[in-house]
Amino acid sequence: MTIHSLEDLLAEGVSGRGVLVRSDLNVPLDENGVITDAGRITASVPTLKALLDAGAKVVIAAHLGRPKDGPDPKLSLEPVAAALGEQLGRHVQLAGDIVGTDALARAEGLTDGDVLLLENIRFDKRETSKDDGERLALAKQLAELVSPGGAFVSDGFGVVHRKQASVYDVATLLPHYAGRLVADEIRVLEQLTSSTERPYAVVLGGSKVSDKLGVIESLATKADSIVIGGGMCFTFLAAQGYSVGTSLLEKEMIDTCRRLLDTYHDVLRLPVDVVVTEKFAADSPPQTVAADAIPADTMGLDIGPGSVKRFAALLSNAKTIFWNGPMGVFEFPAYATGTRGIAEAIVAATGKGAFSVVGGGDSAAAVRALGISEGSFSHISTGGGASLEYLEGKTLPGIEVLGRPQPGQTEGGGPA
Repeated sequence: MTIHSLEDLLAEGVSGRGVLVRSDLNVPLDENGVITDAGRITASVPTLKALLDAGAKVVIAAHLGRPKDGPDPKLSLEPVAAALGEQLGRHVQLAGDIVGTDALARAEGLTDGDVLLLENIRFDKRETSKDDGERLALAKQLAELVSPGGAFVSDGFGVVHRKQASVYDVATLLPHYAGRLVADEIRVLEQLTSSTERPYAVVLGGSKVSDKLGVIESLATKADSIVIGGGMCFTFLAAQGYSVGTSLLEKEMIDTCRRLLDTYHDVLRLPVDVVVTEKFAADSPPQTVAADAIPADTMGLDIGPGSVKRFAALLSNAKTIFWNGPMGVFEFPAYATGTRGIAEAIVAATGKGAFSVVGGGDSAAAVRALGISEGSFSHISTGGGASLEYLEGKTLPGIEVLGRPQPGQTEGGGPA
């Protein structure tokens, strides 16, 4: 599959042209609407800056959160526009709508090197509609913002697994290109799937087995070891017949975990000890217990030091490492030790030459929250869900569409 790159577009020339960029600016906000982790904004800058420096008139489509019933002031992109402007070193206009009169007027008024951020794309229900016609109608209006002579750059890796108007449908209407972020993510994931140096270790955490089932089954036949931590480990421990107290438990997944343990017993690695407490609170005192001796009135919030030591030893010999999901409730300092220990072990392995990938989402947030240098890893993905689906072998709509011929061309590249 041949995907045209941002460099291809820049070589064609973008000065004076409208370029619609789908960025992933879905950053977390606190209760006061202040951005708590600007990692995704930072990751979007290289593509945007390259286009703006080349004289493009850039229109950005992005989302924030999951609006339920149309526009929600709490999910406005206003704080994102300000933060993005600071990082770009130029004013970022924020449209008061998406494809309405304000967006149209602002888009028409752009001059070379100007940038316009549309309001939260998910305020328009057509963006995520299951109806192809509804999505296409919105995509046509988005394309009009950069027409005539416009182009589309896909740079929001965190949404490429979604068949949405600003991700998929608009690429069927405009000449389409992968931004630097998306191109880099694809390169890294291809390396994980097609040219993996062994031993290959996978670290999976997070809350639910059901969220990671597909990737466990896919990677269990490819990886040399899969470390299981986070809330999901307690369902695996229950599958071994252990009591897990009041820990997070997916009862409906116990039989599935038992099957996985039977089938991949030589690959799956579970904690030997865990850190428990009586209530889910940052100030609830921690206690380390064996994984098969969790008191009935306690819940596990982290993996224990013995588990960290074992897992770190395993990771020290790995040549390729993929990590997705924290080992515990890292937001509580008393229960961040497991996540920090695993992160530091991966950093050490990377320093010895291992190729390490942090699979986005909470893992990337944990790295930043714990103050660990992002440059200590080979790659930190901006898309947890997209990374997992890629590794499962699923077709990602937002990537597949980029591999299609440009509008008006045939497979061979000539005119239709």
